[in-house]
Amino acid sequence: MPSLADFLFDAGLAIQNLAESLSGRPLRLGVTGLSGAGKTIFVTALVEHLTLAARVAALGGKNALPVFRVHAEGRLMRGTLEPQPDDAVPRFAYEEHIATLTGPGGDADKRAWPESTRRISELRLTLEFERDTGFGRRRSQLTIDLIDYPGEWLLDLPLLDKSYLRWSQDTFDASLAPARAPLAAEWRAYVMGLDAAAKADESVAQKAAVLFTAYLRACRAEPISASALPPGRFLMPGDLEGSPLLTFSPLPLNEASEIDPQSLAGMMARRYDAYRNHVVRPFFRDHFARLDRQVVLVDVLAALNAGVSAVRDLEQALGEVLNAFRTGKNTLLTTLLRPRIDKILFAATKADHLNHVSHDRLEAILRRLTARAIARSEDVGAMIDVVALAAVRATHEANVGRGGAALPAVVGIPMAGERIGDEIFDGGTEAAIFPGELPRDPDAVFLGDMGVVDPRAADYRFVRFRPPIAQRDAAGTALPLPHIRLDRALQFLLGDKFE
Repeated sequence: MPSLADFLFDAGLAIQNLAESLSGRPLRLGVTGLSGAGKTIFVTALVEHLTLAARVAALGGKNALPVFRVHAEGRLMRGTLEPQPDDAVPRFAYEEHIATLTGPGGDADKRAWPESTRRISELRLTLEFERDTGFGRRRSQLTIDLIDYPGEWLLDLPLLDKSYLRWSQDTFDASLAPARAPLAAEWRAYVMGLDAAAKADESVAQKAAVLFTAYLRACRAEPISASALPPGRFLMPGDLEGSPLLTFSPLPLNEASEIDPQSLAGMMARRYDAYRNHVVRPFFRDHFARLDRQVVLVDVLAALNAGVSAVRDLEQALGEVLNAFRTGKNTLLTTLLRPRIDKILFAATKADHLNHVSHDRLEAILRRLTARAIARSEDVGAMIDVVALAAVRATHEANVGRGGAALPAVVGIPMAGERIGDEIFDGGTEAAIFPGELPRDPDAVFLGDMGVVDPRAADYRFVRFRPPIAQRDAAGTALPLPHIRLDRALQFLLGDKFE
């Protein structure tokens, strides 16, 4: 049964949503994904295309968003950035990220990828367009608040429904997985040797937290590339680093264990509860529960590189992501009081690392990873789509010869230090790379054990490329950076708002 605190929480959220709806509520679009999935690049590219598309079209330039219907039909008139809507949330540094992608001061030799998302940020964009009516076209506008936040924070939301004892047991069980067990050995050995009923000791808690954090970081790093690693702030502490909110650890307990409030276990449980109440719950209340639509970016290729255990871990993480969403079809009442996320897009990023012959297979793998979770959300009326995309395309395609056969390759400039076999790239030389072909059967990525992929699958060669050089048209107008299927993503997420 919901507690009084839960009732008051929901009542306050409903009042907040009602006030926003009556004052002209913008569409709130959340963008998330686990570390390295390309959140910053996605938001930057989306804003660049929506602010430049109409201007480029007016000058007779090529339509870079042919699937985005409002633009393809010539009805998108203008896109402009607005003042920051929330004084308490950092502004998404769009201009800084564009400068990084294209090269500071226009120096293309210095172009680089922006730093990864490490905190929540927001940007307001207003689109002016013409709406078709039975009596011609009528000028209208759509205001969008883009909310960019780390996916690790999203994976914290299930903690709201887990006690400390349940979380401890789940975390210990997960640490026994073959890929994780060697990384967890030092942390597990230390906490298994502790007396949970002993008096609380700050130095013991600190050491346990340091070892637990090291275990989580090792799991996230290559070659393991695990996804389900809550609590998220242990990996992205920000200004919480060193605080009691991040100075706790699971202990070898079960749900039937008794905890003395003055014991070591009591201190750990108290800090876990404080983390849920002071970190996770405010994020849910102030940001997540107010979203209307959501993009979840997924680096499927990194999981494939890491092997079967990483693929299975990613499947679990995506299931927990969808369980965290408050999904469903919105009615007038829910829109006013308790809006639901009515559209979710799962996007497999870095499609430009593959030749187009594997793009459909990449989508099929992501659809397989999310199949069970998607079925639950669709049952309550939410619309969900899956797409393989590259918000900024860093390669072009070519066929390369090998052994008398033509292999579908990608051509780009690998980043300095990337390697294939014994070849190490210098960051300035273009290379044609055959990345391998994804399996036709998406179930093949789940075969094998302990990181051994299906022997029928390709020997994947996914390397990171430098951003493309920005182009200008004959009139000198800057063109949006190239992409793969960003327009399809826009049509799914926003298309109905322009009808």
